[in-house]
Amino acid sequence: MRFEKMTSMISRAFFVLAFALLGLAVIERLANFFEYTILGRMYTAGRLLEFSAVLLLFVLALQFREVREALRPRRPQG
Repeated sequence: MRFEKMTSMISRAFFVLAFALLGLAVIERLANFFEYTILGRMYTAGRLLEFSAVLLLFVLALQFREVREALRPRRPQG
């Protein structure tokens, strides 16, 4: 598997995971409002939001790397 394809797949997976964590954080916060919990006090909604932000930061870094590689002029082979 080529490196570009692998980074693209990882970027997509992190993006989906980040938004899943964001949704879970919102649901956890709403559950906490009604004095329930989904995660059993393992992680707070704020911590899930932090994990989501870190994953999105990695996605941005991977996207910027892909853009840089696309804009870099190609050298002729040989």
